[in-house]
Amino acid sequence: MRIWLSKPLYEFLPYFYLLAGIVCLLASLYLNYWHWPIICLTVGTACLVLGLVVFLRRRNFRTVRKSSRKNRKPGQ
Repeated sequence: MRIWLSKPLYEFLPYFYLLAGIVCLLASLYLNYWHWPIICLTVGTACLVLGLVVFLRRRNFRTVRKSSRKNRKPGQ
């Protein structure tokens, strides 16, 4: 089953992941109750990595697609 997102929401997702990662990492500095610092550190790192991976993969795909369109012969 595919989930369809609107274009603005789809384009905002990597930035949301990065923002959530930064917030969780900052929260891990200030929380000191139970295991929350470790949980926030883990979730924050995972969100930062996920956001960077999504952002870089989209950028790479768009660059490759743009260059392949540019190199195509007319009539193909």
